[in-house]
Amino acid sequence: MSNTEKRRLWRDVSVFDGLHTLPEPMAVMTQGDRIVSLVAMHDFVEHQAEGCDEMGCGGVMTPGLVDCHTHLVFGGSRADEFEARLEGAGYEEIARRGGGILSTVSATRDASEQTLFELAKPRLEALIADGVTTVEIKSGYGLTVEDELKMLRVARRLGEALPVRVVTTLLGAHALPPEFKNDSDGYIDLVCQEMIPAAAREGLADAVDVFCEKIAFSVAQCERVFEAAEVHGLPIKAHAEQLSNLGGAAMAARHGALSADHIEYLDEAGIAAMRQAGSVAVILPGAFHTLRETQQPPIAALRKAGVPMAVATDANPGSSPLFMPTLMLNLACTLFRLTPQEALAGMTAQGASALGFKDEGRIEEGARADLCVWNIDTPAALAYAVQPGRLRQRLFQGELTHAI
Repeated sequence: MSNTEKRRLWRDVSVFDGLHTLPEPMAVMTQGDRIVSLVAMHDFVEHQAEGCDEMGCGGVMTPGLVDCHTHLVFGGSRADEFEARLEGAGYEEIARRGGGILSTVSATRDASEQTLFELAKPRLEALIADGVTTVEIKSGYGLTVEDELKMLRVARRLGEALPVRVVTTLLGAHALPPEFKNDSDGYIDLVCQEMIPAAAREGLADAVDVFCEKIAFSVAQCERVFEAAEVHGLPIKAHAEQLSNLGGAAMAARHGALSADHIEYLDEAGIAAMRQAGSVAVILPGAFHTLRETQQPPIAALRKAGVPMAVATDANPGSSPLFMPTLMLNLACTLFRLTPQEALAGMTAQGASALGFKDEGRIEEGARADLCVWNIDTPAALAYAVQPGRLRQRLFQGELTHAI
């Protein structure tokens, strides 16, 4: 039987549909790569199970997790910076003395596409083993046209080699490369006039991102990048308000940004702009934890304003060398006081929205059969405990890719 015909049935599962936990046990049926039936167990008619592969009873079913902000493709290690931070050095101090992003840039430039692929593959496999079915991968460690395209090609190849949907983002405006040390406007010219057109021409980028921060690029420079992205029909997003409040999130929202990410220093004007634009606030507790920050994102104000909140790993070599999405659920709750339901929605429906997929990351009839079944009793348990090995089954596009 082909995958387009294969029918699978789960009985008596607790379902988190991407936004809420459904109030009673459900029967869920898939056919091919779609969910075709979602009914309460007391309404389930036994003859509907005829011809189905019985996939088990009990446990918790969620949409496949969506990690909407990662930097998985990189060379080198920054363990020395981890040690330096513990000895008192700050993020900005490390960056200004040539460490930080630029140290990864050097190692990434030196690595071949094959080497970068081999380094990134186990990182992505770790996310998959923890329930991820969709992942965004950014460039940003090349900072030349060819090296940025190299990273994007590796990201595309990862999506072809592994059972996961990879969304690529061009983050050319991530840091000022050494060749443009005293000419940040000149580098932005390169990003706008050469890098974005090349990525668009080769179909390598699904979106464009910027790092709007005083150690990176100004609001005006980032706006130029957004305008160039818009010319090529590419959606935009922003690293904004991570270390200070420059107003980058509000500017990004005015340009219709899919998301503003980090946002620890986001103010009321930024929140209002994001609400009006429908931009998603992407919360990155891994970076907050690793950098030992103290300024928390304005969760209560975002909640009150109705701004959707996504949660992601920010998996990267420096500020969040963490490759366990369910750990982020726990940190989002313990550090930022999201509820377990908010955190899980942040890695399913809201994470999908942050990538421009408004109707994905959900369990409903007609939705993609990207699903996880967990050996837990309640969805809140995913955030409650940091414990590998709870994933019972994972489906990607209707195909079973993990089973215990």
